[in-house]
Amino acid sequence: MKLSTYHSHSNFSDGKSSLEEMVISAIEAGCPEIGFSDHSHIPDLVWCMDGQRISEYQDTVLALREKYSEKIKVYLGIEQDSYSTTSTDSYDYVLGSVHAVMTEGGRRDVDAGAEFVRETVEKYFGGDPYAYCEAYYAEVAKVYEITKCDIIGHFDLVTKHIEKDPIFSEDHPRYIAARDAALEKLLKTPAIFEANTGAISRGYRTTPYPHPDVVRRIAEAGKPMVVNSDSHSSGTVDFQIDEVAEELKAQGVRILSSLDEVLAITRKK
Repeated sequence: MKLSTYHSHSNFSDGKSSLEEMVISAIEAGCPEIGFSDHSHIPDLVWCMDGQRISEYQDTVLALREKYSEKIKVYLGIEQDSYSTTSTDSYDYVLGSVHAVMTEGGRRDVDAGAEFVRETVEKYFGGDPYAYCEAYYAEVAKVYEITKCDIIGHFDLVTKHIEKDPIFSEDHPRYIAARDAALEKLLKTPAIFEANTGAISRGYRTTPYPHPDVVRRIAEAGKPMVVNSDSHSSGTVDFQIDEVAEELKAQGVRILSSLDEVLAITRKK
């Protein structure tokens, strides 16, 4: 069965394609569902949704749901950043993510580029990349508490650039301790972790998030996962989601294939 994605971005935030273009691509790819999760509004961040366009975003997704109802299920979601304060009440589901660490100099995005990461570490963490990772995972540990998300987005986003610019090692004891502390806390929540192929499609990585050791811990805890493309254009709506799902199944992970399955777990009363 063809899988669907619940992590996708349109030109309402930092995507390149319209919502309708994304829906049409998902239909052409054979996806039975697509969930939109444009970035929630955060003031002064250009890659987030304009606060004045939230209603337009919601109305457009709902109109597309009706227009294409005989071909695909369309869901209205939001990627709620840990630093966003906008309401999530009107959405079918919430994808919770951490994209930044807070420093004395303000917000510093962890995925803004390798050079930017190095500057952040030198200027705000005394040149200690593991202090930087500890700050990131301390925020990740709170993402469910803050967002009440259904899906945890790109758990180890902080590793986005290290394949090409290894500023830190995922094998370092301090890194592992920080990562695993956040993981243990989130495993106790109802939220589902995603496997995310977005950084592969955009040329930053050759493997999906999260790290295989994290996947193993998720499987051992009996938690299922979803596989999302984190697509930012119509050409990558289903990027490697089926292939990654098969790899995860071989590792003992149960893969959920519909949003109803996700919500039956995350919103179980």
